[in-house]
Amino acid sequence: MGYCVFMHRTDSIYDDSPAEQYQFPKQYLGRAQGSVGDWIVYLEPTKVLGTRGYFAIARVERIIPDPKAPDMYLALIQPGSYLEFVSPVPFSEQNGPIERGLLNEAGKISGRAQAAVRPISPEDFQRIIERGLDDRDALLPRVPEAGHPLDGFEEDQAPLVSEQLRDRIQRLTSRIARDRLFRKIVLRAYGERCAITGLKLINGGGRAEVNAAHIRPVEANGPDLVQNGLALSGTVHWMFDRGLISLADDLAILVSRHVNDIDRIRGFINPSGVAFAPDRARDRPHPHFLQWHRRHCFKQ
Repeated sequence: MGYCVFMHRTDSIYDDSPAEQYQFPKQYLGRAQGSVGDWIVYLEPTKVLGTRGYFAIARVERIIPDPKAPDMYLALIQPGSYLEFVSPVPFSEQNGPIERGLLNEAGKISGRAQAAVRPISPEDFQRIIERGLDDRDALLPRVPEAGHPLDGFEEDQAPLVSEQLRDRIQRLTSRIARDRLFRKIVLRAYGERCAITGLKLINGGGRAEVNAAHIRPVEANGPDLVQNGLALSGTVHWMFDRGLISLADDLAILVSRHVNDIDRIRGFINPSGVAFAPDRARDRPHPHFLQWHRRHCFKQ
């Protein structure tokens, strides 16, 4: 087992769904197999306009031949493991690439940087998640930069570093931590505004009075993905979870016939009858999750 980088772009020609599967050609099979049972980090290529850089982590459950495409394979993502970064991590910083392992002997970025699937060292992986998951609790000492080990630590202690890192990831991806990170991501996408009412209420402590709701619940294998989230005020969140309100694929607001005071409900939702959407198209609710909610939750 080992950590890997998987390159992904939203307009990919591959059959990718980062929270569920990653498609890749046979040439990368050997590298990808090394990640089975372990964590990968997603990277949006630098040539993508407005690239997010490293933007999420996930755990690879298994790899299978793609039944629909010869010489293609699918890395199946462990349900519930996908986690987006609160702060996407740029490919490079002042001192060079975040992945120090991409530097050759001359200190230049090697051709490995173009590989869509590649292994990554525990040190580089930790450097990325420290920045991306915005975890302020120092659960571990910082891993030293290559060539500058901390006093008393030698480079041949990589297995220990890796063991500590796995423990850190387990803590960072606990349900409590996931809920906190998911809330930050969703509320930022919606500008802390309820998608149904349009209200943006901030309490005396500066906290937004709005919840981050999963469209497909975690209990039903719904991922912690911004496209599976909605910013909803308390009452609206309650109604959404109970199927009294839903959304069409075009974000038209649907009100159930089971609502006992439909006129008052229509009085506080967006007058246009359409939910407010995030500014970035890639953050909008995905039809896949909206369809699930209408099929399994919404009371027609």
